[in-house]
Amino acid sequence: MNQNQTHKYEVRGGFLWSPKTAKGGRKHYYYDTMTQMEVGDLVFSFYDTRIQAIGVVQKRATTAPKPDFGGAGEVWDSVGWLVDVEFVPSQTPFRPKDIIDQLIPFLPGKYSPLQKNGNGIQSVYLTEINEQIAEVLLVNSGGEVGSILNQLAPTTSDEDQFEEEFPVFQDAPKVLQGDPIAIQVGEARRGQGIFKHNLRLIESKCRLTGVQDPRHLRASHIKPWSKSTTPEKIDGFNGLLLSPHVDHLFDRGFISFKDNGEILRSPRLSQKVMVQWSLDSIERTESFNKEQSHYMEYHRDAIFNSVKTA
Repeated sequence: MNQNQTHKYEVRGGFLWSPKTAKGGRKHYYYDTMTQMEVGDLVFSFYDTRIQAIGVVQKRATTAPKPDFGGAGEVWDSVGWLVDVEFVPSQTPFRPKDIIDQLIPFLPGKYSPLQKNGNGIQSVYLTEINEQIAEVLLVNSGGEVGSILNQLAPTTSDEDQFEEEFPVFQDAPKVLQGDPIAIQVGEARRGQGIFKHNLRLIESKCRLTGVQDPRHLRASHIKPWSKSTTPEKIDGFNGLLLSPHVDHLFDRGFISFKDNGEILRSPRLSQKVMVQWSLDSIERTESFNKEQSHYMEYHRDAIFNSVKTA
């Protein structure tokens, strides 16, 4: 996939996003391919003339509003396809142009990801490649990348179970129309929203345990969902990536944070629990930015202090 305009958002945020149609509502092959992606598929991220990351699809395409790509994508529609993808950096970023002799025998005649000289094709966003091309790209990406990708293999989650029990919802997001934020709030409520992707552009790990693997972290709202306005529900600044046991403490107001990162502990929180969870010696984390501090003030006043004084 060609990510020249969006890689710094999508690779870190763990997603792909595209419009559904081209200008004038015309069908576009390189956008339609988003709906053909299956859980477990490999994605090769191409930008700045190099293969620089490889991802594994975690969830199929759903409808979502366009993320904030900075100045990129200003002419794109406000609602498009969202696919969850976990990426790992290539150990040896390389130019397909430098190995084009290995790739030419396998390049398709139609919808090719590359020109015959190895250069990229600007009109291509996402296109399918065959196993032979994938093998060549994997070999050139570094010997250990295969084992890393195995660690990103998707696992069954509560969200998957929801879709199995209520399959009508699986297709419903793909035909939703209307206000993009309203659409995404409905999606986010079922755990498929863009909130966690927005959050991952700001937070990269659990502030107390240091865990970075997003599969083992929860996207926790600072100001609770039930108390948030519609924009606040999907605002990445209104969240923290937390290990499950830390999320439990934070969500229930047993801990909170000062703006400078100092940890606040409720008198109702058992010190024994903190010792058993190896959290007792942690006194401070990184400071919060201005936008996060706004939400953290609410958490201290309405969540932490209510438990503290209960």
